[in-house]
Amino acid sequence: MTEYWDIYDENGIKTGRLHKRGERMQPDEYHLVVHVWIVNNIGGFLVQKRIPGTRDISNKWETVGGHAVAGEDSLQAAVREACEEIGITLDPVTGRLFMRRIEYPSAGDGKAFCDVWVFNQEVDIGSVVLNPDENCDAMWVGAEDILQMIESGAFRSRDCYPYVDDLLVFCEGQ
Repeated sequence: MTEYWDIYDENGIKTGRLHKRGERMQPDEYHLVVHVWIVNNIGGFLVQKRIPGTRDISNKWETVGGHAVAGEDSLQAAVREACEEIGITLDPVTGRLFMRRIEYPSAGDGKAFCDVWVFNQEVDIGSVVLNPDENCDAMWVGAEDILQMIESGAFRSRDCYPYVDDLLVFCEGQ
């Protein structure tokens, strides 16, 4: 099924135009991406492992994330991505927007506003249902584990999550 994205201007305002995923975006066009960090009440982070053969992120641990589809706002995209990737239903009330940054995804995908969400929610690891087209494992890890996994190359790089240090401090204070 073809996926369409809303096109935003440099101020983050929808232009009313749509972009077909896979086609090249214009230099002045932006789309919306979300990163979703799920944190439990003891400071654990729910992470997932990408399946082998997934471009540059094969067998890498990461957080939930993806593109907002046409008609979705950032929060709706975050909740949908968590359901699609790990089969859990996030309570929108538990989500807080940590930051918005500009990101430059892979070639042809133009520029993106990347909204980074933090959801404080308890999730039984046994209730996680992995999307077999995307993920092969999930687990709870601590903040120090994430940093060690990034340094060892087991987690997606700081290029993807340049804000990770600030995010971990932010989550520590909750």
